[in-house]
Amino acid sequence: MDISHLKALWARREILGTLVRRDLRVRYARSVLGYLWTILDPLAMALIYFMIFAVIFKRPDAGYHPYFLYLLVGLLAWQWFSSSVTETSRALLAEAKLVRSTSLPRELWVIRVVIAKGVEYLLSLPILVAFVIVYMITGDTTPNWRLVLIPVGFALQFLVQIGIGLLLAPLTVLVDDTQRVVRIVMRMAFYCTPIIYSLDTVPDSLRTLLYLNPLSGVLEFYRAGLFDEPMQAEPILACLAVTVLFLFFGTWMFNRLERSVLKEI
Repeated sequence: MDISHLKALWARREILGTLVRRDLRVRYARSVLGYLWTILDPLAMALIYFMIFAVIFKRPDAGYHPYFLYLLVGLLAWQWFSSSVTETSRALLAEAKLVRSTSLPRELWVIRVVIAKGVEYLLSLPILVAFVIVYMITGDTTPNWRLVLIPVGFALQFLVQIGIGLLLAPLTVLVDDTQRVVRIVMRMAFYCTPIIYSLDTVPDSLRTLLYLNPLSGVLEFYRAGLFDEPMQAEPILACLAVTVLFLFFGTWMFNRLERSVLKEI
């Protein structure tokens, strides 16, 4: 994304904000529980995985202690990642009339999804804070200075999701099977992400492959301030490299296919 595109997006930041607010209103307009769904989904999944690994199989060492907190950090981040990738892949199709009829930078339709889902992620964090306080009271966790690294993880996740969205959005318009492929890949990606297990428990032959998952590095930043285990440099460095690659390749692909997309929609 060159300087001219960034300037064009910045000049239309108020429109972007309006679209984000619209997305959030539409999401909760017909929901009885509304905002609570943002919390209930990852909370329920964390409880299920905790019961399976810590209670049934008695393997709380699959992740750091306390294991429920470890699960919750990963599942909240995954919820943002999964929903962003899924919805950015169809961002241009969902707003086809506006994409075709307005002069707004087309990247904006992808970015607005990532921001809206990011706001939902931030709104889900109070439940994480509540559990941190509970575990602090029970003496199971002691937050440390590495909490300041959480915004770094947030920024990296935001950027990599934009890169993936810019790559997938035009492909979905031009290739009908893209959305089906995305659903399958996302199911596989969940288990290739250290959400329900730690990288330490992965065999050496597979660990290098999991380092290439950008969420592996992002979760290192999110969890560093809540657990005493040392941060691993390999997934962090891989995350930085993969984020840059997705941004570069996603922007290149989006610009290359933009005219074909406009003809198709």
